[in-house]
Amino acid sequence: MDNEDLILQARNLGKDFRGFTAVNGVDLRIVRGSIHALIGPNGAGKTTCFNLLTRFLPASRGSIHFNGVDITRIAPQEVACRGMVRSFQISSIFAQLSALHNVRIALQRATGLSYHFWRSGQALRQLDERAHELLGQVGLSADANRRTVELPYGRKRALEIATTLAARPELMLLDEPTQGMGHEDVAHITELIRRVAVGRTVLMVEHNMGVVAGLCDRITVLARGSVLSEGSYAQVSADPAVREAYMGGSEVELQGAVH
Repeated sequence: MDNEDLILQARNLGKDFRGFTAVNGVDLRIVRGSIHALIGPNGAGKTTCFNLLTRFLPASRGSIHFNGVDITRIAPQEVACRGMVRSFQISSIFAQLSALHNVRIALQRATGLSYHFWRSGQALRQLDERAHELLGQVGLSADANRRTVELPYGRKRALEIATTLAARPELMLLDEPTQGMGHEDVAHITELIRRVAVGRTVLMVEHNMGVVAGLCDRITVLARGSVLSEGSYAQVSADPAVREAYMGGSEVELQGAVH
């Protein structure tokens, strides 16, 4: 990977909590334009690693570089402004507002209009065209005026991706995008991620190995806060250390271990 264009690189990343080491010596190299998965058994440190990369947690040691710039100690909002935007495992959309209004609020944040309460409705409606465009990208055009609370779970997750896209991310970080979904919704969100990844980079935490196998260019496996293995799905699924970490068993067992 030495000659490849890296959009994000973490070196010797670590995080301690009162004597407990949650992340230890993690090296990550995310290639621009790729879909990269971060996987591992429960408690492996995946979400903590996400929190470190996006600066929601300060690192105890190590460094993080985004587009070649050291971001190890900058504020989370500055990370987002630079183009690295994260969606959350628990949906952060506003349940009582329409899908359109949720996206428009995200656009207001991205354009610096969040607190311009004195602006007229007409001035804010200029954002509606872009909001409708983003809803179309995630297959929610017909749901624009529905309250979010009325949307099925899979469509709520699609809406969350639309609000993430509103920030014009160069690198999207998706935390468990298919968690809790049935087969049909998983297939829809998987295809949606594939579409929105065109022209940008995606780093995702994901438990569904079917999604990882069919979607991701490269996979980093964490175990007990450290990198256990890295490579293509074929490479990591055949790695005896990975199979042992998940199930103490076979490659077939790994494929179903974390659905």
